[in-house]
Amino acid sequence: MIIRDIITYIESIAPPGYQESYDNAGLILGDAEMTVTSALISLDVTEAVIDEAIEAGCELIIAHHPILFKGIKRLNGKSYVERCVIKAIKNDIAIYAAHTNLDSITGGVNTKICEKIGLTNLKILVPAREQLLKLVTFIPEDHLDKVREALFAAGAGSIGKYDKCSFGSKGTGTFRGGSESNPYVGEVGEFHFEKEIRLETIVPRHLQNNILSALLSSHPYEEVAYDIYPLENSLPEVGAGMIGELPGGENEIDFLSRLLTIFGCKSIRYTYLLGKPVKRVAVCGGSGSFLLSAAMKAGADVFITADMKYHEFFDAEEKIVIADIGHYESEQFTRELFYEILIKKFPNFALRLSEVKTNPVLYLCEP
Repeated sequence: MIIRDIITYIESIAPPGYQESYDNAGLILGDAEMTVTSALISLDVTEAVIDEAIEAGCELIIAHHPILFKGIKRLNGKSYVERCVIKAIKNDIAIYAAHTNLDSITGGVNTKICEKIGLTNLKILVPAREQLLKLVTFIPEDHLDKVREALFAAGAGSIGKYDKCSFGSKGTGTFRGGSESNPYVGEVGEFHFEKEIRLETIVPRHLQNNILSALLSSHPYEEVAYDIYPLENSLPEVGAGMIGELPGGENEIDFLSRLLTIFGCKSIRYTYLLGKPVKRVAVCGGSGSFLLSAAMKAGADVFITADMKYHEFFDAEEKIVIADIGHYESEQFTRELFYEILIKKFPNFALRLSEVKTNPVLYLCEP
């Protein structure tokens, strides 16, 4: 396999444009054109994980958490991050990470958590904004089908569960070609009227360049007129957190006890119980305190996440049960998610799930 092929497929599902501004998803180390025979899938990258990759002969590590978040000014091995980078380079091991972009998609990290719990009717808790654009262009009538299909093929025109969405209206365009022009219709230097279709369609921001390239290559005009407008519309399939329903409801203590088993938790930090069945559950893998108010507004009975601070537990105000199950515990099944995504596309490629437990948090429990 070529690393670029693997990355291209992952990012067709979890586009880098969906990652948060602070994130550093993508190919962290290595050459995208490098040939690899196998990949090791892990939640984190640690020295033990790299040793495991070396031992197994894996030339690529696919992780959820990027090993590099901040810039490195020195590379002398004084931190575990520096030692990981040095060891990976010395052993020709590439490292790739899909982080918040994998968190934010339907079918991503939060969907996997919901599946493990048994939730149904899943929806993104806080849909993403500023991810959609409106493309308007003007096409001579006899080229409408060709240009429109080229735009759709490049990824334009999807709205929810529908694709190939557009709107066209007839009008008359005018132009005059300069002395060095080569007009498709009309004559150089003459004021020309042309019957055209004003075509409007939706463009995902992360596909903007590809779609514009398709427009320019399929359009017959030498100079293509088009407008791009940012939209305030939310993108229901992409965003932060997820909410779903628990068929039939479940006793609060029974539900929390089941979380212990599903996620292998040593403990769960939770707020006062409400004394009612658990029917609606909101989740956010990793640090999700910023979504508490959204979970409450959505009518969730329980909010499952990690890394809640002491004072943030007060914000539940006995209106919702917060269940902090731990960062590693909440995201551990991301390894399975990577495997499921890749094995469908590359069934003959050697994929290996890391056996290293990278959780840095240990628990001392009463005997």
